Amino acid sequence: MTRTAEGPSFGDTVAVFARIGFLSFGGPAGQIALMHRMLVEERKWLDEPRFLHALNYCMLLPGPEAMQLATYAGWLMHGVRGGLVAGLLFVLPGALVITVLSAVYLALGDLPIVAGLLFGLKAAVLAVVLEALIKVSKRALKGPVMAVIAVAAFIGIAFLKMPFPLIILLAAAAGALLHLTAGEGKATLPGGDPVLAPPAPEWTRPSMRRFAGTTATWLLIWFGPLFLLSAALGAGHVLTQEASFFSKMAAVTFGGAYAVLAYVAQQAVEVHGWLMPDEMLTGLGLAETTPGPLILVLVFVGFLGGAGLSGLEPLAGGLAGATVTLWFTFVPCFLWIFAGAPYVETVRAVKWLASALAAVTAAVVGVIANLAAWFALHVLFGTVGEARFGPFGIPVPDAGSFDPVAAIIAAGAAVALIGFHRNMILVLGLAAVGGLLARLVLG
Repeated sequence: MTRTAEGPSFGDTVAVFARIGFLSFGGPAGQIALMHRMLVEERKWLDEPRFLHALNYCMLLPGPEAMQLATYAGWLMHGVRGGLVAGLLFVLPGALVITVLSAVYLALGDLPIVAGLLFGLKAAVLAVVLEALIKVSKRALKGPVMAVIAVAAFIGIAFLKMPFPLIILLAAAAGALLHLTAGEGKATLPGGDPVLAPPAPEWTRPSMRRFAGTTATWLLIWFGPLFLLSAALGAGHVLTQEASFFSKMAAVTFGGAYAVLAYVAQQAVEVHGWLMPDEMLTGLGLAETTPGPLILVLVFVGFLGGAGLSGLEPLAGGLAGATVTLWFTFVPCFLWIFAGAPYVETVRAVKWLASALAAVTAAVVGVIANLAAWFALHVLFGTVGEARFGPFGIPVPDAGSFDPVAAIIAAGAAVALIGFHRNMILVLGLAAVGGLLARLVLG
């Protein structure tokens, strides 16, 4: 591969990020490890401090941190065009696959073979979420205060039905208040000193003029289509609702896909009626088996929501819904990187902000715990009701609807993933086959 004095050639950058996009299985941890190996260890396009510096910034942002890290790395090498290419190549292969799988599900989901495969896949997804909960807990719950915030977040979203954005805001406020009350500047971010190897490209230096222009451009790209949809179709149209809903998601999805899925499930299933609870599990299972960020599960949600449009064929409506969801989920990611990256040093120096974001990460643990509980109830029980105790809503499963086969598959997947650290794609595949065999044998 060719390399100029300033860094890799644009063609080599495109080729490498295309490869990353097609190989980025395994969730954020695996995707970040893949980029580290290809960009830092093998090609040495970024040194270790610079890579970790970029990663730390991306972990502070709403949205998929791995996709934003790819965008940041491309931006470091070739400015906006490099960031666009890197980010798009990270997302589009998986988006295409999940859209095709959504269409197959819409057309063939009722077939016994497909239903059996999806049954096993959904059961295994419970183990995947539990594994994510364990990993995030170990990283985020540093001390009893963070554990209290996590428990409070779980109670808030699980039993009080508090909106996810409100929980995030309250956690951030609590973290900032704790720091200011303590009066100590000890809050730091992992990854070592943010040393940028000279010479730094011109576009990486802060500029208020560039910041204003970049922000205005990407806000127009983000919200312009939303206004057009609202004007053309009306605020109550499904596509307009999806555009508005996923725009909000893009601004509050701190903690990655797992953190926001419980809120998305609540809104998409219970409020908008775009899909059923078990279909949310199906979408997550499909997203786990495709390359790209896990938050591509939202494309499945948007596809099914659009498939119910009146006046359009289900496939055409689904494609429209998937396109709208993809646009409003990922366009904001480019805004965060292109406008904010030059000011990363300023952000990292604000100690109270670091404390606030540490509290947000702790709250994310509680949100993921709620997601795990929600998935467990809908995987293991066919019927789940609710009992009210004042402001609290407690889910109550029907014991007679317990599914022992789903429990066996979920337990087996958990042992394989958490106990023996087996490859996730292999575990999901075996679970799908197990579900098919169970359906064929037991009916």
